[in-house]
Amino acid sequence: MGLRLLVYDDTCRDGAWFGLTHSWIAGDALYKALGRLDASFAAQDWDSALAWLGSFGDQEIDEIQFWGHGKWGRAMVARDALNLDSLKSRESRLLAIKERMHPDSLWWFRTCETIGADAGHRFAREWSEFFECPVAGHTFIIGPWQSGLHLLKPGESPHWTAWEGLAEGSPDAPKKSLWSTPFQPRTIHCLRSRVPSGW
Repeated sequence: MGLRLLVYDDTCRDGAWFGLTHSWIAGDALYKALGRLDASFAAQDWDSALAWLGSFGDQEIDEIQFWGHGKWGRAMVARDALNLDSLKSRESRLLAIKERMHPDSLWWFRTCETIGADAGHRFAREWSEFFECPVAGHTFIIGPWQSGLHLLKPGESPHWTAWEGLAEGSPDAPKKSLWSTPFQPRTIHCLRSRVPSGW
């Protein structure tokens, strides 16, 4: 069995985002106690996070989860964005991670909006093709409830509409997303550690 790894944003300790890092620390501890994670990394930036993912342990990686902020087509540690430009600008670090993954591995961005709108469609498609494994993410603003969860395999086209989760704007120019609720499509609770089958 391969490693199940978590990276979370360690910069949300005060100001407008006060308490978020603390909630991720608590979630990390709970997931480990339940046997859902093997190791975690508290990230100040993406370079250090990617370096850790590429070097921790000597086993294959079954799953990577990222808990942090997101916008359409990107995942954030503070103001540091992981996006499609990263496939070139951070290629060596990403290739080191790819070498440790396999076709059934999973990248799961538990972030707001990352796979929403047109930019999110492109991100999901190209990220899964680069790593040759599935990618999962959300189209809504997430919190305890996490809506718009979809999984995309390499070579597939997004099966969700680019309008999903949008409150204002359009898929090519999104402005604002909707909050997750138990009644929105494809919703799980933050305590759920697996993407439901068929999603």
